[in-house]
Amino acid sequence: MKARFLFVGLDANYSPAIEKSGIFPALLEYHDDGVAFWQKHHVHHPFLLPEYSGDGQFYHKSFARIGFTHHHATDVSFVELLQLPTIGRSKLSPEDLESRHLAWLRDAMINGDARYVFLPTQVGNLMRQTGLFPWFRSRPRATGNGLGIWYESKDRTVNWHYHFSVYGKFEAKKKARLQAIGDLR
Repeated sequence: MKARFLFVGLDANYSPAIEKSGIFPALLEYHDDGVAFWQKHHVHHPFLLPEYSGDGQFYHKSFARIGFTHHHATDVSFVELLQLPTIGRSKLSPEDLESRHLAWLRDAMINGDARYVFLPTQVGNLMRQTGLFPWFRSRPRATGNGLGIWYESKDRTVNWHYHFSVYGKFEAKKKARLQAIGDLR
């Protein structure tokens, strides 16, 4: 509720063996207090610690290219549409999502301190399908900086961006969007 930059993802996706991984204590530390974790370790997520090399690292390395540092930890928050972690690829529908969690997310977006909210296509479309976010455009409006706009008011903007895991032919556009997000800092 207090972050100026809110990044909304689909789900926290972990390896099936994450509990047996050496990174698991750091993951619990992160989930207990993400701000304190970032300030202590100088990385925003345990998947960026040197001892980790599994799935999710590319996503978080891409996010790190925005340029937020541990000094921004209180300004940045990650939240997922699905309130529980998953394993493997997820094909979520609105019925999979908890209405209380979605109501909290809507409140954070409308009444929280977030000036900038960011979500990729799949997340925005799924949010619209729930019926709890009718103020979203059916498709993000294009802007000159490459970020689309799902919604904007005088004091906040809900932005569209490429998912942080895209690569290949989308890499150049993703890089430009990461820069556009960084320019908002």
